[in-house]
Amino acid sequence: MTDLDALSHLIRADAEARGQTISRLGYFCAPFRPDSGPLSDRVVKVYRGLRDVAALERLHQCHDDYVDALLAGGVPMPQTEFHLLDLDGAKVPVIVQEALPVDSLMRPLMQDAPVAATLEMMEAAGQVIARFWHWAEAQEGRIGFHPSIRNFAIIDGDAVFFDTFPPLIHYSRDEMGRMLLTFSDKRLMRVIGPLMQRRVTGIQDEWYSPAETLVGLVGSACRLRPDHAAAYLDWGRDFVGREMTPWADEALAGLNAPPKLPGYWTGFRKLLGLQGEPNV
Repeated sequence: MTDLDALSHLIRADAEARGQTISRLGYFCAPFRPDSGPLSDRVVKVYRGLRDVAALERLHQCHDDYVDALLAGGVPMPQTEFHLLDLDGAKVPVIVQEALPVDSLMRPLMQDAPVAATLEMMEAAGQVIARFWHWAEAQEGRIGFHPSIRNFAIIDGDAVFFDTFPPLIHYSRDEMGRMLLTFSDKRLMRVIGPLMQRRVTGIQDEWYSPAETLVGLVGSACRLRPDHAAAYLDWGRDFVGREMTPWADEALAGLNAPPKLPGYWTGFRKLLGLQGEPNV
């Protein structure tokens, strides 16, 4: 169990004392791993605090339920805890997660590995996607999954998923659309986002579609290694026929050519400085 006093002290510390920032490309926060101390084997993710205690308590429950759902759906995950900390007059959501080896992160592995090895990684991630959606098909209520290349690590040949925020369970489409603004780490997004609420709300739609999550994985690979897009498209078409037959027709329609991100989402990421190269 996490020492909450140590966690609060760490979060209040300056950036240098916090330790290594794992990624600066996150939409909601910049996860970091302390260099030393009782949390040095953990990644810490600090989200925007709110004064709406009821909303935060609901968020806490939804997050716990979502982690349970992912595990029940056969999604390998590091140990993950959600806490609400009292910091500077507001309750702040914090996720503390077992740290995965930096050299296991799927995105940099995909960038550098031989094509055959990247296809093995795609198969590992695809198996997690298929397993989850076959399980979710029998569940009641709205539940989603965001299995992008950025959200996986590859450990001993298996894909391990580590993105649990926002919790894609229990919230309606409109509620999740508002959450995408409320918890954005970027003030600019919170200011201009309400002017484009319909498009912001649409960002989530892929996460609730079995076919689109698989197509999205293939699209990320094609953008990351465009010279090998044909190999990833071939893999995707074969995979949906083998492992995702209930959604094969819809997925195949999106795999005729390298899938592209919606223009508005690419624009948002450019505006917010969240571009990766070349996987944007």
